[in-house]
Amino acid sequence: MNTERIVYIVAGCLILTSLALAHWVDARWMWLTVFVGLNLFQSGFTGFCPLERILLKLGVPKGGCNAAGTRKG
Repeated sequence: MNTERIVYIVAGCLILTSLALAHWVDARWMWLTVFVGLNLFQSGFTGFCPLERILLKLGVPKGGCNAAGTRKG
């Protein structure tokens, strides 16, 4: 597993969890959905993702098209 896939998985889980919490607990949980969405939006433009930096420091391999297990050459 690489950083790109982990970031997508964590973002999706946070969005789904916050939507469920907003529905069943308190509508203010929607702010977590807003935060995740804004972070994804800005990282698309800037290339900066805090979670990716944390994962890289933990030793997770950087994501990419061929980083998921197939090697060329």
